[in-house]
Amino acid sequence: MGIRMFQLKRTVCSSMTDRHGRLKLFSAVQLMQDCSEFWKTSQPGFKKCLEENGAAQLLVYRQLEILRVPSLYEELTCTTWVFDCKGSNGFRNTIICDAAGRPCYVSWSQGAFVNMTSGRLFRIPLDVMEQLRFAPRYEMDYQPRKIALPCVPEVTLPGISVQRNDIDYNQHVNNAQYIRMALEFLPGGFEIAGMRVEYRRAVRLGARLQAAMQEDGERLWVILRENGETCCVIEFTRALQENNAGWFAW
Repeated sequence: MGIRMFQLKRTVCSSMTDRHGRLKLFSAVQLMQDCSEFWKTSQPGFKKCLEENGAAQLLVYRQLEILRVPSLYEELTCTTWVFDCKGSNGFRNTIICDAAGRPCYVSWSQGAFVNMTSGRLFRIPLDVMEQLRFAPRYEMDYQPRKIALPCVPEVTLPGISVQRNDIDYNQHVNNAQYIRMALEFLPGGFEIAGMRVEYRRAVRLGARLQAAMQEDGERLWVILRENGETCCVIEFTRALQENNAGWFAW
């Protein structure tokens, strides 16, 4: 039987912080990614199944809530586990806690198993599924995977050229890089309390992305498109001013 959870410990260092000495949201998401990747190595049967079938698990959705933003030199523990797996889709929680064990970021995500040659969904065989051990789903506000955009005008933003450093070993833009791109468009002083990301289409090296923004009350959306087709939608929720102590300020 595989272990239920995997933990990764990190110290917040200068390369992970912003100009205020606080952990960048991009860095927090990268830590979550790393922890999930190491979880896969702790499940040899699952990892072997993907490799033998030329398959990978590609992220299709992430929801993240920010409870407190850690600062430089803080000790963090990132914990991840799978709470459900249905054929060609897996569902996991990933939580980042501080040295006292208090959650700073809570997240759930959905990944799709895909054959990297054909691009078709790949179903995990039942015998491999039975080797996995699930842990209970974390208590948080689970919002729909599909992000609904508001009926408000779009603001056209500068285009983005996909660079070599944006590409991961799956040969497309790494999911954290979309978030980094979107953060550049947030207005100054925007306090982030939560984020949802819907990944619709993989983008490869050399692509030129068109960016647009919509805003409606406490929420702001950045839409990234290639040749008019939506690749990624990132929704940011603004923190209420009276409760913004410790939130991420962009």
